[in-house]
Amino acid sequence: MKAQRLRVTFGRGEAMKYITHLDMMRFWERALRRAGVPIAYSEGFSPHAQLSLAAPLPVGTTSEAELMDVFMAEHVAPRTLIRQVSPQLPPAIEIKSVEEVGLSLPALQADVRFADYEVDLPADGAVDAEGTVERFLAAESVPWEHKRDGEVRAYDIRPLVDAIVVVRPDPAVVRLRMRLRNDNSGSGRPDQVVAALGLPAPLRVHRTGLSLAGASPAREAWRKRGRFAS
Repeated sequence: MKAQRLRVTFGRGEAMKYITHLDMMRFWERALRRAGVPIAYSEGFSPHAQLSLAAPLPVGTTSEAELMDVFMAEHVAPRTLIRQVSPQLPPAIEIKSVEEVGLSLPALQADVRFADYEVDLPADGAVDAEGTVERFLAAESVPWEHKRDGEVRAYDIRPLVDAIVVVRPDPAVVRLRMRLRNDNSGSGRPDQVVAALGLPAPLRVHRTGLSLAGASPAREAWRKRGRFAS
């Protein structure tokens, strides 16, 4: 029985960046069980905890703003969840905030529209990053092929990229701030966008936010912090 829905924002550091999406789900289920919070479970022969992550984080990527919905069998104050669960987490996983949201809201996965990333590249291999990005964004389409498990998938990568801004935080690094589509029509991957740009492999990929269909803290943070300001 679902009595409450809590939305957790959490970060994933270096030590957890190679954990797969499925393993992260299992990790959270174990942590919540150890914390002794009243999670709601599915019915049937093999009940499982009712929780969901907003969007898979590409393996090898860190994050400061992952979203997870946890359904509770009893009402729990957000601060209580933080207090009980945090001691069960490794240093590389940090709960940033917890808020109660409506039980009737759309599934979290279905509500995601964009994912925001910072991608660091070696400056010596990205001398004309600004021009490269400008030409990419000006193109109506960018045909791309992605090979996975021996199969080649051909698609247009351009519609998956909403925005890219180039910044240079220090002489050795070029940083791409990307907003990539992440919905039912397709999901952009930062490593594939970098490859399509013809730029060198990233030194670091970090997710900075997820934007939902409605008003969201992630969208407001991007607006207030001016990540895409020229």
